[in-house]
Amino acid sequence: MSRMGYNLKQSFSQMGRNKGMYFTSVLAITAMMLILGLFFVAFVNVNLFASSIEKDYNVIQIYLKDGAKQETVDEVGKSLKSISGVEKVEFVTKDEALQTLKDKWGDNGYLLENLPENPLPESYTVYVKDKEAANTVATTAPDLKGVDDVVYYRDTIEKLAQASHFIEMGSIIAMAFLIIVSIIIVANTIKLTVFNREKEIGIMKYLGATNWFVRAPFIWSGVFVGVLSSFIATGLTYLIYTKIVDIIGSDITRIISVSVVPAQDIIQTLLIMFLCIGIGIGVIGSSISIRRFLNV
Repeated sequence: MSRMGYNLKQSFSQMGRNKGMYFTSVLAITAMMLILGLFFVAFVNVNLFASSIEKDYNVIQIYLKDGAKQETVDEVGKSLKSISGVEKVEFVTKDEALQTLKDKWGDNGYLLENLPENPLPESYTVYVKDKEAANTVATTAPDLKGVDDVVYYRDTIEKLAQASHFIEMGSIIAMAFLIIVSIIIVANTIKLTVFNREKEIGIMKYLGATNWFVRAPFIWSGVFVGVLSSFIATGLTYLIYTKIVDIIGSDITRIISVSVVPAQDIIQTLLIMFLCIGIGIGVIGSSISIRRFLNV
């Protein structure tokens, strides 16, 4: 414990003597983590949206024209059932459609109360076996008398998958680049501290100090920089994300009927991820600097 206390004391002492450089290191790593944090929350929300509609990839919604005669509505249903690959066809009334929308909106469902009239059309929900059957329904249904619109989510899901993949790859590339830059910054910061204590370290080595004993204060400095940056970056990401959710979260829910991920649900994961990255940057940057310039 006395050795640990000595290492921590030396670590804080050398950070105090080089406040400017360590402050710069904290800013650089915090900025890097903030960028990664924003990529992360974007990736999580895109995945949530894709997952929420992915279950509908084999479902096609056929909207009927307002005022269509019952005979026409029945004929549309028969035509849809006759298409190869269709497993089930369900008729959805205007009231059922409105109730479903209220359920999707959750706490915001009250906004649909007391409407002067139900604006939603009657529709058929068509369940298909595979993509080929879905494509057949999507191309055939618009030509049926009484059909107003056809909604098929397959293209949207594929585009969301591409967007999710792009964000994931962008995050990986950005993370790799920014981590390298952060390691270099930490290494240069530690290097200056090493130069300031070069004579002292030489005496310690002459008196028999081990390599770990010499390295420890510098590594602890790097770890402290990484941990401090992690907490600051997590806090900033939380504040920015919360603000964005407050501004546009309810609008997104009304438009796409999918809620954004609450900040409190991802903040713990984000902090753990940042701590691992920050500590890793601190340890690697410190180790590289000491090994390269002191050969200990």
